[in-house]
Amino acid sequence: MSRCPRFKKIAAISMLAVLCIGGMELTACRFADPVLYETIVTPARQTASSAWTAVSGGVSYAWDKAVSVVSRTAGALQKNEAEPLDNQAVVEPDTEPASPADPTITALEQRESGEILTGGNREIIYYNQADAVWCDQTYGKDPLGQYGCGPTTLAMAVSSLTDREVDPEEMAQWAVKNGYWARHGGSYLSIVNGAAADYGLEIESVPDCDAERLWLELSTGKVAVALMSKGHFTNGGHFILLRGATLDGGILVADSNSRDRSLIVWDPQIILDELSKSRNNGAPLWLLSPEKP
Repeated sequence: MSRCPRFKKIAAISMLAVLCIGGMELTACRFADPVLYETIVTPARQTASSAWTAVSGGVSYAWDKAVSVVSRTAGALQKNEAEPLDNQAVVEPDTEPASPADPTITALEQRESGEILTGGNREIIYYNQADAVWCDQTYGKDPLGQYGCGPTTLAMAVSSLTDREVDPEEMAQWAVKNGYWARHGGSYLSIVNGAAADYGLEIESVPDCDAERLWLELSTGKVAVALMSKGHFTNGGHFILLRGATLDGGILVADSNSRDRSLIVWDPQIILDELSKSRNNGAPLWLLSPEKP
């Protein structure tokens, strides 16, 4: 067994000697016979050049990929706000809801196509994020029933304003795919603009709306996505849909976390006073309407 290392050592020394002798002979050849020298070294140069091109190309490709990943990440951070997010986990409000409206003003009807909220200037397809069919579905890695007010509200808006019916699970999958899911936070506020663009809706941000304008806009058949803060709708952050106006100046809503609150006529000033203070990505109020032909 001891002969093997000795043999390898002798072989290595012999190889080194051959290389040294060959190098000296090649150097001598360069001056004694330049033509022969070029004949010998040209293939080696070509091989080395090809190897370097392959290596540098690989490095360039890796660099381009790294830049691409960083650029996409930076773009996502810019799109999905680096500032604190109103956490949209379900937290029931302390305030007791008012009595439901007269059914002639608004009602929740069960039809073959599903639940429909009547009243205002248009009927709204209603989804509740806590329903058994949705609540245990995942929104990213969170339960849709706990964090899904964003996609559920937008599913109601898209299904009611376009000829496409999109349920909360489908909208949640779209949101995750497009980077609007915020882990343990709900949805990034850019989800509203993103959904409007992808599903063909006209959108206008009205962050400093007053009660008169809000009532007038909803009276024309528009709806509004509102980001609410602590008050009558939540103790945290919560997306709701403002779906219409009544003749006596009230506002109708579609709350994805409460059928009861969806059947109350609300004073517009209560809604405006409880809007989120965020002014990021058009928050806290976005008007939506069907895309103009």
